[in-house]
Amino acid sequence: MNKVLLLAAVSEAATGLALLIVPSLVGRLLLSQELAGVAIPVARVLGTALIALGIACWPGRTALCGMLTYGALATAFLAYLGIRGEWVGPLLWPAVVVHAVITVLLGRAWLLRPEAGGRNNQARGQ
Repeated sequence: MNKVLLLAAVSEAATGLALLIVPSLVGRLLLSQELAGVAIPVARVLGTALIALGIACWPGRTALCGMLTYGALATAFLAYLGIRGEWVGPLLWPAVVVHAVITVLLGRAWLLRPEAGGRNNQARGQ
């Protein structure tokens, strides 16, 4: 079972990485169509989600780790889009802020989880 899960994690993360780097090529190979226009940034956000899914499914990792990865990557990519100014709709910057806040909250949860030896465990003398 772990080998199948590992295979799935690696294949999803690899597909996500390909969508980040060469989204048009992936579109052509999967759908026989070139991706163009707004489909390129949407495909790249999908790529970040697939990378996060691969991380979440990696043996020994958790959904928290996957969501933290997605939040950080999505925040960075959406902010990059906003800074470049080519794809800026009215909800882009609010989406960046929401993703950033959620990423901070997930990061806090990551640091305070029991196996991390966070402040809660240190305060109890563990």
